[in-house]
Amino acid sequence: MTQVQGSGMSPAEAMFVEDKASRRLGMELVEHGVGVAVLRMTVTEDMVNGHGIAHGGYLFLLADTAFACACNSHGPVTVAAAADIDFVAPAREGDVLVATARERTRYGRSGIYDVSVLRGGEVIAEFRGRSRVLRTVEGADN
Repeated sequence: MTQVQGSGMSPAEAMFVEDKASRRLGMELVEHGVGVAVLRMTVTEDMVNGHGIAHGGYLFLLADTAFACACNSHGPVTVAAAADIDFVAPAREGDVLVATARERTRYGRSGIYDVSVLRGGEVIAEFRGRSRVLRTVEGADN
């Protein structure tokens, strides 16, 4: 696991510490390493839609945050180029969801990552993210 110089934190940890949106939703970075990350979140009353199930946007956000931690684990600032999600089963208030992101491949400045969101052993959603490492040259097109 690489560390951010002088911080004692890995790049994924350093990024997650600054991710106020995810942390304020109660997400926890449970596990991480190069190309992988596991996050946990409990579905709260505020995350439930008019059908009494977790709003898909929150499931996407959980998966996207796991993806972000995994693709930023290498060190250079990396962002999403695209992502999609398939909702497999509903989640409900009180459900504890775990999102596991795994790197499938990296090529040049791009990468592909798969994220499974589970409640216990049941798949709730499958997410695929495509990443892009930002250029570090100021003013360069990314």
